[in-house]
Amino acid sequence: MFLYLVQHAEAKKEEEDKERPLSEHGLKDITRMAEYASHLNIKLDSIYHSTKLRAKQTAQILFEYLKPIKGLTETTGLSPMDAPEIWHARLKETDENIMLVGHLPHLARLSSLLLTGNAEKIIISFKMAGIVCFKRSDENLWSLQWMLTPEIILSEGRAVNSCDSL
Repeated sequence: MFLYLVQHAEAKKEEEDKERPLSEHGLKDITRMAEYASHLNIKLDSIYHSTKLRAKQTAQILFEYLKPIKGLTETTGLSPMDAPEIWHARLKETDENIMLVGHLPHLARLSSLLLTGNAEKIIISFKMAGIVCFKRSDENLWSLQWMLTPEIILSEGRAVNSCDSL
């Protein structure tokens, strides 16, 4: 089973729009990410997203490019302050390849819970519109496979001297 965690793309500030839809920059980033990801042979069964507009818009763009066979679903348990144990338990019940589109700190806590068993030991630094791929073994252990960020795609084809320059 593969799991893809995606932090929503950049949203407008609350002062600008209380619903916080994606900003123009966010729309460009997630469209670029989705187009790039469509060439990675990602086979998805479903994409799930939180109830917040910015996550829904991010998931819709990913859906257009990645075409999961079971579609796109709004769900609970992916809001910023939701307990990561909710999805940790749900993931034990499925063998499908899924993508979760949500928010920080929830995604960081869920990834830490999967990898270390401790949601408070944050080990992955998520980026807006970034995709983090995990794989579950037959022994129900999770491993980090790869991470893709908008900065990596923008730097493709040119030398990058250090992680700081991303």
